[in-house]
Amino acid sequence: MSGAAAMEAMKTMETAKRERGLLRVDVNECKGCGLCVEACPPKVIGMSERLNHYGYRTAVYAGSGCTGCGICFMVCPEPGAITVLRAKAGVSAGTKGATACASN
Repeated sequence: MSGAAAMEAMKTMETAKRERGLLRVDVNECKGCGLCVEACPPKVIGMSERLNHYGYRTAVYAGSGCTGCGICFMVCPEPGAITVLRAKAGVSAGTKGATACASN
């Protein structure tokens, strides 16, 4: 295996290792406190530039990198705002292989 191929294989393995979860934010429930943004270990949650219908800037998931730890769910004071899905072993979180692990 060449050096470039080895590097690509390591990147793929690292991405698969990190991509163990999926995060969903209900923009109608999120009040934009930002606690989830501060608590997220892989830093894959940010604040939206847009406002929801209540006038809050809500949390948004970057789309990849969630480890499925559920810390964002635990710190969220708003019931129903965050749902964390964990990927089943050997299945990418972005597919149908995710199971709910935490939901307010």
